[in-house]
Amino acid sequence: MRKYEVLSLASDGSVQESQHIAPATDAFEAAFSAFARGTMIGTIDGPCAIEDLEPGMLITTDGAPQPVIWIGRMTLVPSAPIDDQRRLKLTRIMADSFGLARPMPDLVLGHGARLLRTPSEMREMAMQANILTPARAFLDGMNVIEITPQTPVSLYHICLPHHAIIRTAGLEVESYHPGANLLRDMAGNTRALFLSLFPHIGTPDAFGPLAHPRAGQKTLEQLGLM
Repeated sequence: MRKYEVLSLASDGSVQESQHIAPATDAFEAAFSAFARGTMIGTIDGPCAIEDLEPGMLITTDGAPQPVIWIGRMTLVPSAPIDDQRRLKLTRIMADSFGLARPMPDLVLGHGARLLRTPSEMREMAMQANILTPARAFLDGMNVIEITPQTPVSLYHICLPHHAIIRTAGLEVESYHPGANLLRDMAGNTRALFLSLFPHIGTPDAFGPLAHPRAGQKTLEQLGLM
């Protein structure tokens, strides 16, 4: 089990803060572990550090600006005893890895982050120009590397009214969405606990559709990218 912290936008426009104890599993942690502290998020008023972002602020997306309605935070503790050690690692994308100022500067992402980018190994089979792919699928040991922090690190994720692409440090990263199957496959009590972390969500389908298709987990594993 671990502690998760939530800031959410209430229907009256106020900001609600809550803390939750829930399972330290991939499904739960992925909702809180996209952006490392210090990541600059594009807003209509200019870049804002993720830790300074507040519900209600308008951020720039691949469509119209959208208000932040939920911010989740957790602390990654490198010494934590967990089965999957990959969840204790971060992905560091060096400046200019994907082109000039893509990103700028270096971008550090958690295991819950997905980029709107297709790995070269998948380009022939991808039906779309770009698909949402876990950041760690781009590890190459040179430009995109895996790091284990030496001290605890705060990680964050963001929900918007509609799933969208957020521009950060010159790269496109998705807002949080559990995906098409996660909630369907959860047991009833676990699903109820998961949904309690999202005060703005009444029913599982309230997350809405994905803005872009995602790379399949099995395909990524077959290609050796996960």
